[in-house]
Amino acid sequence: MTVDERLTHARWTEALRDGRLLGQRCSECDTVTATPEAACPACGARGLETIDLPTSGIVHTATTIEVSPTEFDAGYRVAVIDLETDGGARVTARLEGEASIGDRVELTDVLEVRETVPVFS
Repeated sequence: MTVDERLTHARWTEALRDGRLLGQRCSECDTVTATPEAACPACGARGLETIDLPTSGIVHTATTIEVSPTEFDAGYRVAVIDLETDGGARVTARLEGEASIGDRVELTDVLEVRETVPVFS
């Protein structure tokens, strides 16, 4: 499904709070991004269409943050989630639970600290 207006950070975070993950598809090369961009990161084109992305994916890589900013308790996990789109969209997210690289995870929540962050588990 497509969304008419240009994707902004405010619209992206609002959608996250509603349990949706929005991204953009390049009209020139079909690259898909999972966060708002001014231009395609692959080819530089500015023709970007806002699209709904899957809310599940595969853990591509993950790490545990042991030395954290003051707003967080140390020992939290972050991951890059492959959303398995034709255009290669991936999103960086907080990772909860016991998921490891290669495991399927779902968008389950958002974390509100400085920025709105997707949480997958």
